[in-house]
Amino acid sequence: MRKTRNLTILFLLVASASFAQRFSALLKETPGAVSYTFRDALAKDVPGTLDRIKAMGITNMEFSGLFGQTPEALRALLDARGIRCTSLGVGYGDMKKPENVIKTAKTLGAQFVRIASIPHKDKIDGPIMQQAVADFNAFGKILAENGLTFCYHNHGPEFEPAGDLLPGSTLFDYLVEKTNPKYVSFEMDILWVFVPGYDPVAYLKKYPERFKLMHLKDRAKGSSENVPMGQGQINIHELLRAVQKSSVKFLYIEDESKKSEEQVPVSLAYMKQLSK
Repeated sequence: MRKTRNLTILFLLVASASFAQRFSALLKETPGAVSYTFRDALAKDVPGTLDRIKAMGITNMEFSGLFGQTPEALRALLDARGIRCTSLGVGYGDMKKPENVIKTAKTLGAQFVRIASIPHKDKIDGPIMQQAVADFNAFGKILAENGLTFCYHNHGPEFEPAGDLLPGSTLFDYLVEKTNPKYVSFEMDILWVFVPGYDPVAYLKKYPERFKLMHLKDRAKGSSENVPMGQGQINIHELLRAVQKSSVKFLYIEDESKKSEEQVPVSLAYMKQLSK
């Protein structure tokens, strides 16, 4: 515990100086954060929460919502603090109005647009996945024509067996292999590869060119609560080494716990001291 506190203090002391320097021996840039990590605080006070995020050394965010702001107002708040929005999360239904998504993403300065679920009742089946492939290819093409990259973000349901769609594989494999790599990329949520029983490192090595974004989060064995990086079940060091040999461009911490503002600096401190 004392070691963790010391690492956190050290990290916060050098955070402001790290903006112009390499984050660590292993990572060039400071990992970003998903807005969901700070959802409760952002819902109450966007400017103040952004100030605290910046104080942690974070200057890159993925927004899943605008927290009562217009895209223009949120962009101004981010710019004033030297924070970038590099990815915008939208819903499956938003694909019906791509012009709105494109406008919001470009206003925020995002490079990526991601969707994090495929509508289903009990489970995702073959016809649902086939429709998702068609929808993602079409939506991704429109985004690409407008200078944006589409990513699908995994959760557990995609790791069911693909059956006749792709024997011996998962529905996620089917999605990767049947979508057009020119128009569809992926954001790996490492916990939601691990929880269904798969290895995030193995999947990253299997599809090194398809993953462009990554959510970093972990939990202790037997718990549903997120814990800081390095204190859970996933080998974060091995994972981040594999990231260096992939096409992942941005890393985002997603800490869903109620202690996220305490835990995120601990996660950053842990990742900062990792060797190559």
